[in-house]
Amino acid sequence: MPKRIAPLSDIQVKNYKPKESDYKIADGGGLYLLVTTTGGKLWRMDYRFNDKRKTTSFGAYPTLSLADARQRREEAKKLLANGIDPGEIKKAQKASVHAENNNSFEVITRAWHTINSATWSGSHTKTTLERLEKNIFPWIGAKPVTEIRLTDIKSVLHRVEQRAPESARRIYVSLNMILRYCVATERIDRNPLEGLKPRDILTTDPIQHHLPAITDPKELTHLLRAIDEFKGSFVTKCAMQLASLWFCRPGDLRKAEWSEVDFETVELNIPVERMKLTAKEKAKRKGEFHCIPLSRKAVDILRQLQPLTGHSKFIFPGHRTPLKPMSEGAITAALIRMGYKDEMSWHGFRACARTILDEVLGFRPDYIEHQLAHAVRDALGRAYNRTSHLPERKKMMEVWSEYLDGLKLGAKVIPFKKIAA
Repeated sequence: MPKRIAPLSDIQVKNYKPKESDYKIADGGGLYLLVTTTGGKLWRMDYRFNDKRKTTSFGAYPTLSLADARQRREEAKKLLANGIDPGEIKKAQKASVHAENNNSFEVITRAWHTINSATWSGSHTKTTLERLEKNIFPWIGAKPVTEIRLTDIKSVLHRVEQRAPESARRIYVSLNMILRYCVATERIDRNPLEGLKPRDILTTDPIQHHLPAITDPKELTHLLRAIDEFKGSFVTKCAMQLASLWFCRPGDLRKAEWSEVDFETVELNIPVERMKLTAKEKAKRKGEFHCIPLSRKAVDILRQLQPLTGHSKFIFPGHRTPLKPMSEGAITAALIRMGYKDEMSWHGFRACARTILDEVLGFRPDYIEHQLAHAVRDALGRAYNRTSHLPERKKMMEVWSEYLDGLKLGAKVIPFKKIAA
C-alpha cells in the first residue's frame, strides 16, 4: 500500500527556508515544492508517460499559489488520462509564444528598418523609426503581423491624422512598405493595403502643394495648346514642351546636355552626379544614370532644337551665354507670361504626370515613381537599377506623349483599364 502523503498548507509553503542543497516537499499526486539553495520555491510535478518518468514545471511561489499549483496538477492528470503528455503541451505553448513574439509587428518592422537604413540617409533613418515608435508600436507593435487587419491600420492612421495629416501620409507609405516586406518574406499571404492609396484611408488631403500644378486633363489641354502657341523664345518653348513630356526635375532638364542624348537607343541618360541624392548615395552609385525614354514626339522636338543649340554642350543654353544652362526662372517667367502664375509651376509638370498616369492611364505606381527618379525599392528594400522595367517605362512614355497630343487635338481619350501591379 503506497505511503500516504500529507498535503501541504499555505503556512508551510511560506515558511520553508533554503538549506545547503535543494530539497523537495511533496503535496501528493506527483506535485511537490522544490526549495533551492538561493531561496527559490518552484512547483514541479513528476509523472509517467509511455513508461518513462518525466517532470514538468508549473511556476514559482508566491506568483503561483498552492491552490493554483494543485489546479495545474489536476489539469495535467486530465491530459494524461487522455493519452496526452502535459510536458509536450507546455513546450508547444512556449514555442508558440516565442514564435508570436518574433512575429510581432514591431520586431519585423525593426528588421525591415535595419535592412533599409543601409541605403537611407541618417536623418531619414532616424525620423522613420521615431515616427513608428511614437505612433505605431504602442498600439499594434506587439500584435502578430498575421493578425494585422485594415481596421487596425485605419485606426492608427486616423489617430495621427487628427494632429498631423502629412505625418499620417508618410506613415502610410512606411506601413505599406513594411507589409510588402512581410509578403516577400512569406510572413503573411496578402498586404492589407494592396490596391489602396492614402486617399482611400485618410479623410483629409495631407499634401499642401506649395507649387501649383494642373492635374485635371481639361485644364491641361488649355496649357498644352498655350505652350504650342508660345510667342517667346523657341528654346524656352521647347523646354516647356519637353518638361511636359519628360516630367523630370527642373534642374535635370535645365542642365541636360547633348552628350547625354542617345538617338540610337532613344534615351536621355542623366548622370547620377547631377541627380537629387545624398553624397553617400551618389558615391555608391557612381557611374550610373537616370534613364528618360524618348518618345517620337520628344525626338522630333530635339531634332528641331539641335541646329539652334547643338553648338553648346547644353540642350537648353542660357540666353546670355551658351556656356551656362537655361536660368531657373526661364520657364517660370514663360508660364506667368501665359497667365498661369497661380495655376502651374515648372515642378508642377511632375505632379501632373504622376496623377494622370496613375488615375487616368492606369500605369503601375512603381513605373511612375521610377520615371520620376524617386527612390523606388523592392519589397526587401533593395533599390532598382536604372534599367528596371525599362521596356514598360518606354511604352509608358510613348503612351503619355500620345495622350498629350490627343488632348491638344480634342480627342476623347478613354482611360485605360488599371494595369495589374
